Amino acid sequence: MRFETEAEAEEEFEAARGLLVDRLVRWAGEQGLPVDGFTAEAALEYRHRATVDGRLGLWEQRHVEELLLSWLPEQITELPGEERADAPGTLRTVLRYLHAAQLADPRGPALQDSLAAVDAAAERYPAAMADRTRWGMAKFWAMTAAEQGVDVLDGAAFQRFAERAQRGEVAYDEQALAAVVERRLTGRVLAGAVRAEPQLPVRLPPDDELRGQAEASAATAQLRGFAEWVGRDGRAVTAAGRLRMADARQLVDVLGTGDKTEGVRSSADLPRLGLLAEWAKKARLVRVAKGRLYAVAKARPVLDDPLQLWLRAFDACFELRHALIGPRSGWHVESMLFDVYEDVLEDVLNTLYSLPHPMPWPHLRDSVHLVYRARFQWDGGADLQHRMWFEHADRDLRTVFDALVDLGAIERDRGMADPVFVDVDLSGADGELPADMPPELAELLGVAGVEGDPAALERARRRREELTAGPVELIRLTELGTRAVRQRLLVAGRDAPLVGELAQASAAGLLGVLAEEYGPDDARAELAGWMAARGERDAALRQLVEAVGAMAFRTRAQAMLEVLLAALPDGEDERLLRALRGDARLAPLALSALAHRELLSPEDMTDAEHLLVLAESLLQLVELAGGREGAEEALRAQGPEVWDAVAVALDSAHPDRAGLEELRRLAAGASRTPAARIGRARKRRRASGKGGRKRHR
Repeated sequence: MRFETEAEAEEEFEAARGLLVDRLVRWAGEQGLPVDGFTAEAALEYRHRATVDGRLGLWEQRHVEELLLSWLPEQITELPGEERADAPGTLRTVLRYLHAAQLADPRGPALQDSLAAVDAAAERYPAAMADRTRWGMAKFWAMTAAEQGVDVLDGAAFQRFAERAQRGEVAYDEQALAAVVERRLTGRVLAGAVRAEPQLPVRLPPDDELRGQAEASAATAQLRGFAEWVGRDGRAVTAAGRLRMADARQLVDVLGTGDKTEGVRSSADLPRLGLLAEWAKKARLVRVAKGRLYAVAKARPVLDDPLQLWLRAFDACFELRHALIGPRSGWHVESMLFDVYEDVLEDVLNTLYSLPHPMPWPHLRDSVHLVYRARFQWDGGADLQHRMWFEHADRDLRTVFDALVDLGAIERDRGMADPVFVDVDLSGADGELPADMPPELAELLGVAGVEGDPAALERARRRREELTAGPVELIRLTELGTRAVRQRLLVAGRDAPLVGELAQASAAGLLGVLAEEYGPDDARAELAGWMAARGERDAALRQLVEAVGAMAFRTRAQAMLEVLLAALPDGEDERLLRALRGDARLAPLALSALAHRELLSPEDMTDAEHLLVLAESLLQLVELAGGREGAEEALRAQGPEVWDAVAVALDSAHPDRAGLEELRRLAAGASRTPAARIGRARKRRRASGKGGRKRHR
């Protein structure tokens, strides 16, 4: 069971949600906690559909507030006279269950902090549900109809109401509807949020080392020098808010900006110094007030910390559109980049983030060109004119890169492009590309799929020639740049794993995240750091093995064991598996892993071990199918012989007795003759004296 499914993986999500809610409701009943299954499903759907990361096990304060105060008011219709579910109470139970079942993301807040966030939002929840301006369009009309006596569950009655509404014969809250429409038009509706692409784990040095790198940044030194020159007493500026020319000449020398001052009559004609002054303003290091430029007093601690100053300067880059690429006079026009500056800068930096290889300029350039083609209307102008527009935007993008290089956020070099950017093969076993691949992506990757667009084919051909003809400009984020982009990703709610951040996680939390998000090399490094933080290695390994054995979800336990084995040194994984073969609680998982690795043949298994493997496969089968209905359907899909297999599994010594009991109930519900068929199959097996060596597929 995966807790972070792709946005398009609807079946996988539905299965995970069904299984989770079924077990949640059962657990809540045992604990005497309030829960509403429908509301729990809505909460998980919110995390899957309406957030950029889709992590079901991570609930920060923003998620709690958005669910209770935005998503549920927008999506959930509570008809007059219906009993209203206790949504805050259900969410508290969901959070408690995630932590109790070791499913909560260890990078999230502590349980008590999450519960406190629910308590705070719960006070505003009733008003939010009643606020018509927060409703979705479908809910607005359903509630309007219900309030006017229409049975909205009667399709024909509701259709007649809709027809009367279209003719203007229905009274409704016009102001509320206008607010609902405005929210839809401005993109403030949560449903259908765009899922962000997952990022690979990154590795960063400690902040003290990054602080030394920030101190060496030329731009950081100039910004600090500029703010200190301004001082608390301030400096006089012109009526237009610019530096006086005498001061500008002094600063050019003091800060070493490289601007040419000879013959210059206005500081506006000193581009580097002008950029520095605007940069300091956007970074909130200085401010203009009453004809003077002052250093911001609250920025003093930032100026004293090179890393914080660097990060402040980096964030300010997103506000430097006019200073970097704005028109210098009425004779100049903006490039296409000017209109999409912040979006493109964010996309470019996120694209460079966590890449294992530097990106060649032709590839990065053409990816940005795709943004322009999608965002702007293209007339029938000549190709030469269009080429000039792109070249203008390319020059502006290079200007932005120049500033980022000076800051120390990116570095540029020359060399051969890595083959990953040149030779792309995304075809499957049948040689066909994914049918849903967007043509823009196919063009960028230089693969088939754009045969119907000669211009796109030509662009792909030219780019490939650039990438293979010789050395090209290569661009990558520095460690400082990676640190800053990661910080922005986290603020935006994105998943941005960092090797080493799980050192204090629980064993189950560590293995869960590694199984979902980490590749083998990063998982090995993260696991080594986790074990080192606990001192004695054997004791740490025992904690990890215990966490696998304690996991109630069989598919997740198998994934946790697999990632643990993959992260161990060569040879140690096999030794561990063979040792676990004799562990009563972990034997089913170990036997399955040994068989999968072809380290144990069916002939070498005992009769009891065959039963364990069979039971394990059936338990994982019903888990992957989701809730009760999906599991019963999955069992029926195996054919008539599944009932004998279930009967054999129920007689096994598998340690998950609760799972076997659930399997018995599911099989009884799935069979046409409940319980009787399973009972007869068990009797037949016992009467025959067979030990279960027959394998069922």
